Amino acid sequence: MKRPVLQVALDLTELNRALQIAREAVLGGADWIEAGTPLIKSEGMQAVRALKAEFPGHMIIADMKIADTGALEVEMAAKAGAGIVCILADADNSVIAEAVRAARLYGVQLMADLINTPDPVMRAKLLEEMGVDIIAAHVGIDQQMMGKSSIDLLASITGEVTVPVAVAGGLDAVTAAQAVQHGAAMVIVGGAIIRSADVTASTRGIRMAIDNPSIQPAPKGSPNERIRELFAKVSSPNITDAMHRKGAMEGVFSLCGDVKMVGRAVTVQTFAGDWAKPVEAIDVAGPGDVIVINNDGGTHVASWGELATASCIKKGIEGVVIDGAVRDVDDIRRMKFPLFAKAIVPNAGEPKGFGEINAEIRCAGQYVKPGDWIVGDESGVVVVPRERAYEVARRALEVRRNEDRIREEIHRGSTLSKVADLIRWEKR
Repeated sequence: MKRPVLQVALDLTELNRALQIAREAVLGGADWIEAGTPLIKSEGMQAVRALKAEFPGHMIIADMKIADTGALEVEMAAKAGAGIVCILADADNSVIAEAVRAARLYGVQLMADLINTPDPVMRAKLLEEMGVDIIAAHVGIDQQMMGKSSIDLLASITGEVTVPVAVAGGLDAVTAAQAVQHGAAMVIVGGAIIRSADVTASTRGIRMAIDNPSIQPAPKGSPNERIRELFAKVSSPNITDAMHRKGAMEGVFSLCGDVKMVGRAVTVQTFAGDWAKPVEAIDVAGPGDVIVINNDGGTHVASWGELATASCIKKGIEGVVIDGAVRDVDDIRRMKFPLFAKAIVPNAGEPKGFGEINAEIRCAGQYVKPGDWIVGDESGVVVVPRERAYEVARRALEVRRNEDRIREEIHRGSTLSKVADLIRWEKR
């Protein structure tokens, strides 16, 4: 091969959208076009037929993820127009053997996907011996969300087999360039292309990166820095979508309008009007933290005001959430500080000192533990358990990217119901 192959994975469920995105990707330099597994499950072999008819000069890949009936499924894909058919690497050897025989009969290539394979190096060697044409170093999306890297898997495979090695799983321009540096013959990209508002430009950027793979990844920060960076790119609705509509606090709103906060929770349990522990928590919290206060639902008296807010700003605290009331809102709004509460009232409480700091609390309908991630914007506040923070942040970014593409299609004249094909997916 004169240059690495760029394969666009059409992991969508609507054929008309997949065809349009494929057209834009080809304009940007995509070589091969993959009917992704979601597309095949949704549209069947018609997806492969339609892609072959639309792009007769391009290689069409059918990502069947074959686990059984190898010969039958290879035959189906080949007759529909696929030039490469994907099988699961951990399928039984008998399934692999039948798929190889069918691939030879129908003149197509077989790509084995190493996703979830316990010993990928040993399995790749055996698959080559059995006649598989291409090995795909693939880390699935759920594994990507947990931080597993397709580049690491690729690095363990290249040099161990002589057949071409493809790589897939969460790649963008930077990681695609890394993949080529590690010996990938085919670079398979899904989300970074198909969820882009400008598919052609995104494809072109990746094409340039793999043709001139000199891009170096930015130095990695600490895990918390990476989580904060990801959450800063997404909205609270993106995060609740990523958490299957969970995590949102009830009834709190931003007193300063269009502000954003991202930080780890310092929790406070207090009681209506007692502002001692909330103010003491300012001394406990550090830069970038968010103070989360359960004020026992009291909205007739304030446990927070302008002086406490000024103290937070001085310490670099990211924001405050109060299940209760605040006062001095005119002063606080001039500060543009991320403060979220349930009510505004001029009455001040008294510093009695009841409650505690950094215990698990329930605030605005959500349990919050010290160290949980808190994200707030004009749409509200979301709590993300600290043990799932990286995963949720990655998933939220995918939600945002998908919305970017839908927004672009609406801008071009479609509607949300048409893009989502609501009638087709309604329950019957």
